[in-house]
Amino acid sequence: MRRPVAFVTAIVLFVEAVGIVLVNGVLATVADNQSMSLAGMDPDAMVTGTWVMGGVSGVLLVLCGLIPLLAGIRDRAPGRFGRIALIACAVVHGVLGALAVGLIGWAAFAFMMAVLALIVLTLVAFDRRVPQDTAAGPEGAPAAV
Repeated sequence: MRRPVAFVTAIVLFVEAVGIVLVNGVLATVADNQSMSLAGMDPDAMVTGTWVMGGVSGVLLVLCGLIPLLAGIRDRAPGRFGRIALIACAVVHGVLGALAVGLIGWAAFAFMMAVLALIVLTLVAFDRRVPQDTAAGPEGAPAAV
């Protein structure tokens, strides 16, 4: 079950990366067409910042998607850096999900929580196992607990 979960998590993160870039592209286009500014900031800075934010967010989501993809291919738990990156990604999804309730609605919250659940399930499914040889006591007897 853990390999399909890792693959689904990777696919969802890849699709989310494309969606984030597209949404930021639309926002940048709207800000550019209407010469929008915030508190007197240059409209070109708003457009550039929106494109950069979309690109950076998309790249980070793709990188976070590569971690479960590699874990699924290798059928091994992610390393220390991979686990930390997935935990950070899960925390960001939790915070954005909480913000999405008030700003966008319950559907966005449900999507963010589904992605959060997939990330956590990927982290939990690939537990770090102790090899059987070291789990046994002397002469193959079960280790005392």
